[in-house]
Parts: sequence; C-alpha cells; structure tokens
Amino acid sequence: MTHARKLWLATTATALVLAGSLFLNLPATAQTRSSRTARAKPATKSTPAPRAINSEELQSLLKRDGNRPLLVNFWATWCDPCRDEFPELVQIDTRYRPKGLDFIAISLDDFADLKTAVPKFLGTMKAKMPVYLLNVADPEPAINSVDSAWSGALPATFLYDKNGQVVYKHFGRIKAVELRAAIEKLVSGKQ
Repeated sequence: MTHARKLWLATTATALVLAGSLFLNLPATAQTRSSRTARAKPATKSTPAPRAINSEELQSLLKRDGNRPLLVNFWATWCDPCRDEFPELVQIDTRYRPKGLDFIAISLDDFADLKTAVPKFLGTMKAKMPVYLLNVADPEPAINSVDSAWSGALPATFLYDKNGQVVYKHFGRIKAVELRAAIEKLVSGKQ
C-alpha cells in the first residue's frame, strides 16, 4: 500500500469518527450512556468483583485520610474512549500502587451489568484495582458532588492529593503523559 493511500485511509477514518461524534452531538473524546455493550472475555480469578455503591458510599470512597493520593476513573463498558484508555489505566495502577497511589474505577453501567459485562471487561483488561458501580436512580447529584463542572460525559478522571484536593482532572480520554506527570509529583512528594 502506498504512503498516499495509507494517509488517505487514516484521514478518512478520522473524519468518520469526527462525523459520527457530531451526528451524535458528542465530543469525539467522550460518550454518554448508550445501548452499547462491551465485547469482553470472562473475568479472571485475580480480578476483583465490582461492587454496587450509592452516592454516600461514593463520597466516602473519595475522602482522603492524609496518607495516600487517589486516582478515580469514571467509565462504562459501552463507552468507546473508556475501553480505549483502560489498558493505560491498568498500567498506571500496576506502576504506581506500589509507590503509594490508591486507584479506584467507578462504572456508570446499568446495575444489570454488575455481574456480566463489567466483570468480563475487567477480566479482559487484567484489572486489579477496586471497581465500583454507581447504583443510583439519578446520577446527576453524585456527578455534581464530584465536580460541578463535569457534565457526566465519560470517561472522566480525577486525581486527589492525600488530603482530598483535586490536583488533576480530565474529561475524555486521558493524556497518559500528563496524568503520569501529575501522579509522579504526588508519589515523589514534589507537589
């Protein structure tokens, strides 16, 4: 295949993604709830089972005790950018948990997916971080309690220092270099 043909294919693919996001009225890097389901393999024994939580339990998870910083990623199996970034998040968890970072993933999937699509996806990803599914009738108050600037579009990632202050946030697919730099500052004590 010629270089010009490859360039044309890459440009066409990008245009189709952007056109699709405009058609759906979504940013190209974020998605909202839809009927998509995860294409995943069964969970492995090393993958923790996801647990349903309510808004109060979410707030409790976000509180810091002054000991360790916390990375929180809001995602769903039906969200393409969420699935795309998840392998990078698993690598970040593997690298930085031993250095003092806590990491939790909060799924916004339907409750019915708690024992099906969510654990299958996590098993495929070889995820080891604790995973919770936000089980509330209306997620908007929980979303606003996390960040009033967040519309609820997925994925959304927040990094809290050991005292519970947000030091990094990103809506849409993470920029791994930026996130790793922010984490390095926290775990090295250079913040």
